[in-house]
Amino acid sequence: MKTFLKTIVLDNPVSDYLWVVGFILLVLVLKKRASKNFTRLVFIAFRKMGRRINEQEFFDLVLAPLENFIVMLAAYLAIGSLQFPDEFRFKVLRISSDLMLERVGTGLLIFFFFHTLLRVIDYLAVVLEKRASETDDVTDDQLIIFFREFLKVILIIICILVMIRYVFNQDITKLLAGLSIVGAAIALAAKESLENLIASFIIFFDRPFMVGDLLKVQQVNGTVEKIGLRSTRIRTTEKTYVTIPNKQMVDGIVDNISQRNKRRGELMLQLSLKTPVAKIHEAVHAINELLQMKELQERTVLLQDIKADAYQLYVEYFTDPISIEAFHQLKQKINFSILEYLEEKGIGLAGRDRLYGIVSDQS
Repeated sequence: MKTFLKTIVLDNPVSDYLWVVGFILLVLVLKKRASKNFTRLVFIAFRKMGRRINEQEFFDLVLAPLENFIVMLAAYLAIGSLQFPDEFRFKVLRISSDLMLERVGTGLLIFFFFHTLLRVIDYLAVVLEKRASETDDVTDDQLIIFFREFLKVILIIICILVMIRYVFNQDITKLLAGLSIVGAAIALAAKESLENLIASFIIFFDRPFMVGDLLKVQQVNGTVEKIGLRSTRIRTTEKTYVTIPNKQMVDGIVDNISQRNKRRGELMLQLSLKTPVAKIHEAVHAINELLQMKELQERTVLLQDIKADAYQLYVEYFTDPISIEAFHQLKQKINFSILEYLEEKGIGLAGRDRLYGIVSDQS
C-alpha cells in the first residue's frame, strides 16, 4: 500500500493526488455548513448594529456565490500544491502552460470573489429599500437604487483592474499612465455620457423630481418610473415608455405636476345677446353660490367681455391637489349644476346653444 501511495504519476506521488481529491471532496461536503456559518456570523453582526435584516434572504442572495468562491479557493490551493507535469508543458505566445493554468485559476478566483461582493451589495440594497419603504419620503428609495448601481459599476472596474494586475501581470500605475492620452480621447468621445452621469447626481441631490412624480417635459407627460445613471425613464399617459437623457432633464424645463398645491378649473360661458342684463347679474350671483362647495378653495365668476355675438361669462375655481379622477367628477358636477340653472332660468347660450368648457389641467 505504501509503495502504491509513493508511486509517481505525472511527476507527483499518488498520495498527493488522493490528498487533493479528498480535500476538495471534504470542502464540497462541508461548503454548505461553512458558508451558512459565515453568513450567520454576518447576520448576527448586522443585528447587533440594530439593522433589521432577513436571514433567509441573506442566505438566498449571498450563499450560492459564497459557496462557489469557497470551492474555487479550495481547488486553487489544493491543485496549486501539485507539481505541474513535464509532459503537459508547452508554450503559447511565449507563455508556458503551467503559468497559463495558474493565471486562469487566479482569474476565476478573483471573479468569484467580486461576484460575491456584488451579491452582498444587492442584499444591502434590499435591506435599505425595506427600511426606506417605511418612510413617506420616496427620495431615499431612488437614492438606494442609484447608489447600488453606482457601487456595482465601481466594483466591476476594480475587478477589471485586479484582473489586469494579477492575471495579465501588468503594472496598473504604468498602464493607467500609458492610457492617459487614450483616456482623454475616450472622455471626449464619452462627453455626453459623462454629462448625463453628472446630471444624475444633480437630480438626486437637488431633487427637482423623484420616482413616482408626474412630469411634463419636452412635450412628454408621464410618471417617472426610474432614474438611472444615464437617463430617466417615464411611463407616459399613453402607457408608452420614454427614455430621456438626464442632461436634458436638468437643462430643460420640467413641469413637476405632482408638486402642485392646487388644481385649477376654468369655464367660459357664451351667453346669448338676447339675455337681459338683470338675468346676467342673477347668473353671476347664482353661479357663485353654486360654487360654495367644501371641495373648492377659491372661486371667481364675472362678466369678462362683451363680444359681437355673445356675452362672455368667465368661471374659475381651485381645488386641493386631488387626483385627476376626483377632479373630473367635481368638474362634471359643476358643469351640470350650471347647465341646470341656465335651463331653469331660460338663459340661452350663443352659437347654437353651445357650452365652451376649458379645463386648464388634463393630467
